[in-house]
Amino acid sequence: MKDNVAEEHLYLAFSRQYRDSIFPLHTSISLFLLSYCDCKLFKVFLVPTGEDVGDQCVTKNLAGDLEVHLISRCQLPVVVQSCSLPAVFVKDDKFCRAGLSVVLRHIIQKTFEADPSKKDVLELLGFKKTCLKACAEVSQWTRLCEISIPLAVERFLTASPEHCQAIPPDILLFERKLGEPVRVHNDDKIRRQKLQQQKAGAKAAVPVLGEEATEELKPGEAHGYPPSSLELSVAFSKLLAQEAPDAINREAPHIRRTKTSDLPLLDHVFAEGLYFTVADLVLLPCIHQFLVSSKKQGKNLVDLPLISSWYRRVQEVPGVKKAAGKCNMELLQLPELVFAPEEQLQNSVAVPDQLEEDNEDSHFIGGPRPTMTKLMENGIEAKFSPHPCPSWTLDWTSLPSAVSPGEGKMSRDRALRKQQQLNNLVAAVTKLAKPGDLIVDFCSGGGHVGIVLAYMMPSCQVVLIENKELSLIRAKDRSDELGLNNIWFIQANLDYFNGTFNIGVALHACGVATDMVIEHCLRARAAFVISPCCYGFIQNTVKFKYPRSHQFKEILSYKEHMILCRFADQTAVQLPPERRLIGKQCMGLVDLDRAWAAEEHNYSVQVISMEPESCSPKNNMFVGIPT
Repeated sequence: MKDNVAEEHLYLAFSRQYRDSIFPLHTSISLFLLSYCDCKLFKVFLVPTGEDVGDQCVTKNLAGDLEVHLISRCQLPVVVQSCSLPAVFVKDDKFCRAGLSVVLRHIIQKTFEADPSKKDVLELLGFKKTCLKACAEVSQWTRLCEISIPLAVERFLTASPEHCQAIPPDILLFERKLGEPVRVHNDDKIRRQKLQQQKAGAKAAVPVLGEEATEELKPGEAHGYPPSSLELSVAFSKLLAQEAPDAINREAPHIRRTKTSDLPLLDHVFAEGLYFTVADLVLLPCIHQFLVSSKKQGKNLVDLPLISSWYRRVQEVPGVKKAAGKCNMELLQLPELVFAPEEQLQNSVAVPDQLEEDNEDSHFIGGPRPTMTKLMENGIEAKFSPHPCPSWTLDWTSLPSAVSPGEGKMSRDRALRKQQQLNNLVAAVTKLAKPGDLIVDFCSGGGHVGIVLAYMMPSCQVVLIENKELSLIRAKDRSDELGLNNIWFIQANLDYFNGTFNIGVALHACGVATDMVIEHCLRARAAFVISPCCYGFIQNTVKFKYPRSHQFKEILSYKEHMILCRFADQTAVQLPPERRLIGKQCMGLVDLDRAWAAEEHNYSVQVISMEPESCSPKNNMFVGIPT
């Protein structure tokens, strides 16, 4: 471990112990990853969700030699109290990371930084280090791994016997995912190798393993795959840092000439495809508990042949059994299952997926005029309120350089436009804020809004929330340069922030993120100042359905609303003036729908155009106040 590294505290929720797992399962998953990485860089705290939890009960079956401390929620650092656990907090600092995916990715990165020889740990982040990086609200895969399956398993384990007869739909969805073709960055090359192997009838044996791995995987024990599986060979070659055999690497001329469409598809080896990632380590404790419970209930797993094969295969990964042993997880030795016929498998994995059905209709051909006309016939047109202070501006020349957006290394023209955007938001927040208010800058990016607010309003506390770690670190560096003491930083998806606050602000919150910010503000009864962006990315999600307001729902279908959203993005300065005007009107209609939806929750909402409008093609701004 490197010297002079600030101590980091890892806070994990504890509700109860169930067999060899701790609930919530997010805590079991976090402890399992710590064991797999052999990471002791964090001081670990368990935060009981109930009362009267004794030390014996909590620490009885925790991970190996990991030292664990108990702490009540009221003893947590204030910024951590506003977040869902798990969370990591740097002691005596202002930076918090919250949410399962963010915390797990941070554990992996810190483990590698402390010991760069652990390249296998860094590989858990996958290609381009993006595994589980996308937030659950926009990534169905992240949502399945991070939220849906852990919750589904918890419900399954705690349900009465008569209520847990069926396999949870989210488990069936994972089974279906495992049956889908794999797409990887070097897809074409591997598919050509597979074709060559098929044509040659070659039997590519599983790679020879190192001494540690030999205990966990013996030749010919690649369960669920024949010895000739190229996918398995490629997957374990990567795990063991071995080169694929030369005979596989060389392609015959007729193989190189084969069309991509004629190449065989690749099969799953692990959860995300060919390679072992942190997603497998997230899912293993969950699927393990589901399988143990199913076995005790005498359930037949014939409908889950792919999950059963995956479960056996993950056990063969070097280090997994050792980590399971530390966590007192007694992994099952499942028998091989006969794969069900394709038709039967499709029927058994027919998961109700309303989200996919809703979004199927979002692909369309046509323009926005019929939809706009339909609204006009019902008395609905884009409405913009007068700007309350169109000429208000900060004196940027008198401010320290670290306050200015130009500090973020953008061009002079772009920095000027960013200053103009900030003038609009800061002016609106200034009119709303009172001393002692807590202001949250959602989707804060590099902190352009939050840092200005913290500097200009020293009597208010400002919280920056952003999912991208590097952006938030840059913001913190600027804050440290200014010596700001009234600012906190939270790296998390919006759903993991549950604190109370007085004003929510967001500059160019992308797509559905605008609606997520509005929802947070409504729940906290906080005022909000929000500038939306990326209307074309709006679509139905698990939590949000469009249109948003009752008035729009009575008139427009989902598809018609999506037409408005797509054309609302056509406001770039390079476009013809007429098209930009239509784009601006579509922006106004989409935001009017959002404003009316907020007013249904007893808010007064104005939709305003920023001044000057040239400061951004996305120049709408909401100002909402609870009534």
